[in-house]
Amino acid sequence: MSSTRVIKTNGIDLFIREAGQGPLVLLCHGWPELSYSWRHQIPVLAEAGFHVVAPDMRGYGQSAAPPDVAAYSIFDTVGDVVGLVQALG
Repeated sequence: MSSTRVIKTNGIDLFIREAGQGPLVLLCHGWPELSYSWRHQIPVLAEAGFHVVAPDMRGYGQSAAPPDVAAYSIFDTVGDVVGLVQALG
């Protein structure tokens, strides 16, 4: 069973689903998916000994959606992922 929380990173709030302990596995969705799309993989990876995290990416689901279209560049997305990894230790 995964838990959810919000992580502040790169100037926005990212909603995440997470489970398990161990090395970090980050599951990033594409359009038009959400973190929920990984619901079957999260428990399997957690049981295998990983800390599994699946965020709703910027502008999707319960994560922040900046109004400016310029806030959706690949640099912003990479910044979100880097910040998320740092926040998770």
